[in-house]
Amino acid sequence: MNFWTAPGGLHIARGEIDDARALARLHAQGFYRGWPASDFTAYLADPKITPAYVATDARRNISGFAMLRISGDESELLTIAVDPKKRGHGLGRALLSAVFADLTMSPVKTLFLEVDETNAPAIALYRRFGFADIGTRKGYYPKPDGSAATALVMAAPIG
Repeated sequence: MNFWTAPGGLHIARGEIDDARALARLHAQGFYRGWPASDFTAYLADPKITPAYVATDARRNISGFAMLRISGDESELLTIAVDPKKRGHGLGRALLSAVFADLTMSPVKTLFLEVDETNAPAIALYRRFGFADIGTRKGYYPKPDGSAATALVMAAPIG
């Protein structure tokens, strides 16, 4: 099993089915429409297709995670979330570093993602990892007021 270091005395490991509730809780803190634990359970059941990377302490208290979907030589960052109390300290960067390190050992050549075009901190992080804009998806993210935000579609080469 691979482990990567993370700030704040944490490490990054592969997600497990037992992590589903913690991932759903973190996801709900970061997104207007969080995913239910049952969705995370289903994703975590097939780590070859939908691997997850969790930033955790020695007691498996999870402070952040990233989840992918892999198909052939492409992968998509389905979601990434960090505990609001831990944001701004490099945890997202550590999670993406682990994702890229792991993907370089796979057939994946390109990593794709969607991000709200108004999420400047996330976009800056993704650009540091070599992501470039390749398109947009209008009305992609629902907002509490009933409107919808545009997503930037971005891609980065692996390796």
